[in-house]
Amino acid sequence: MTAPKPPKFLARSSYRRRRIIDTARLLPVLGLFIFFLPVLWHPGDTPEPDTARGGLYLFAGWFALIVAALFLARALTRTDVPGSEDDAPGEESR
Repeated sequence: MTAPKPPKFLARSSYRRRRIIDTARLLPVLGLFIFFLPVLWHPGDTPEPDTARGGLYLFAGWFALIVAALFLARALTRTDVPGSEDDAPGEESR
């Protein structure tokens, strides 16, 4: 006899967890893009650099990355609960 084939699709909870982990892995790449974007800005009408605006932009981007990491961490801890209703019966978490 042949062994039963594994299911073609993952359980919803493990699929969502993996996509959240993928998003968390891309967060540093997004941070690099956010932090190096001011290099591409054209200077204003004055010859002096727009330091205040650039500084505010960097701190706002930094704050946004912290908030995004907070939400991703909370989503990951929420999906760590074994036996959630999205798990298929008879499947064990890995």
